[in-house]
Amino acid sequence: MRGLKTILFLTISNTFMTFAWYGHLKFKEYEWGKNLGLISVILISWGLAFFEYVFQVPANRIGFKADGGPFTLVQLKTIQEAITLTIFMVFTLVFFKTEKLGWNHLVGFGLIVLAVFVIFKKW
Repeated sequence: MRGLKTILFLTISNTFMTFAWYGHLKFKEYEWGKNLGLISVILISWGLAFFEYVFQVPANRIGFKADGGPFTLVQLKTIQEAITLTIFMVFTLVFFKTEKLGWNHLVGFGLIVLAVFVIFKKW
């Protein structure tokens, strides 16, 4: 259960992170965002990043083996990176329709999935 909760919280956290880091690139397409200055955009992004941390910190505490969770630190980071790339790919396809994912992106993502397998494999 702690493992699933960790993955759920990391997914929510990374969704906020992706919007904080890249969502502002779409602000200028909306009436309310056309005249926002850089400081305003940074503050909005920080506001979103706050919620990233609201979920990221508990996810790591719940999931970390030394705190009773099922994952090592390296495993937590690997899960987080795989989730980040998955969310980023979905975000890109949904919100940036001019961006196309090519075969090289899919192969690269496949290699990351392979890395997850290698890191979790008991040798």
